[in-house]
Amino acid sequence: MNAIILGDGGFGQAIARGLEETGEPRPTVLGRPTDGHHDPRTLGQAEVIFDASRGDQVPGNVAAALAAGCRTLVIGTTAWDEARPAVETALLDHAAIAVAASNFSLGVALFGRLIDRAVELFGAVDAFDPYLVEWHRSSKADRPSGTARDLSRRILAAHPTKARLADPGREGPRQRDELEVAVVRAGAAPGMHLVGFDAPGETVELRLTARDRTAYAQGALAAARWLLREPRRPGFHSFDVVVDDLLARPSERPLAMAG
Repeated sequence: MNAIILGDGGFGQAIARGLEETGEPRPTVLGRPTDGHHDPRTLGQAEVIFDASRGDQVPGNVAAALAAGCRTLVIGTTAWDEARPAVETALLDHAAIAVAASNFSLGVALFGRLIDRAVELFGAVDAFDPYLVEWHRSSKADRPSGTARDLSRRILAAHPTKARLADPGREGPRQRDELEVAVVRAGAAPGMHLVGFDAPGETVELRLTARDRTAYAQGALAAARWLLREPRRPGFHSFDVVVDDLLARPSERPLAMAG
């Protein structure tokens, strides 16, 4: 896989190590250029481009990749939701394909499916009140995290009474139709997400804790291989589709999913 990684932080470096560990050539890893824009001439030989940068850089990075002739992208950056329609239009205009996810951890993808089922079960019992807690390193910019936003959407979509997020800046008791989301930014934690259901006599909690960025990199590489395996329709593809494919191919699952 001839790859270029945009973003030289922890996630980008983890993808680079993951490629090398599987015998692939050492990818080019590019940090943020001084003028904020990558020169398409530096991206022209890439079979696939991984975006591991920042949310505000995604539109420009995609534009540079497309201008360079790259038509396969894996986007693992958060906080660019408002730009997504324009980015998707650019992909379609260039017959390009991409998998974009706020979190490429295979464990997180399966955790989300577990949460769907948990909300279905506990949501049927009025006494159990759901909540979400997430903790990341002090330097993480977005709050809540992209993963927490995804989990929140899942809970709101499946729960019979929760319709919106609680306003963290409003005083007074939370309204019955609000979902409480607590955000912690402290230390060096790579990521923890906890979904709980609290009733007067007991509490049930489901927790996922990342130890490092290895799982994120494995998922991003799985997404790239899925895109390259056969022709895909232009535009965005969900990481859930990649996970479904991995579940159906035991011999091709990354270590994190090996049985």
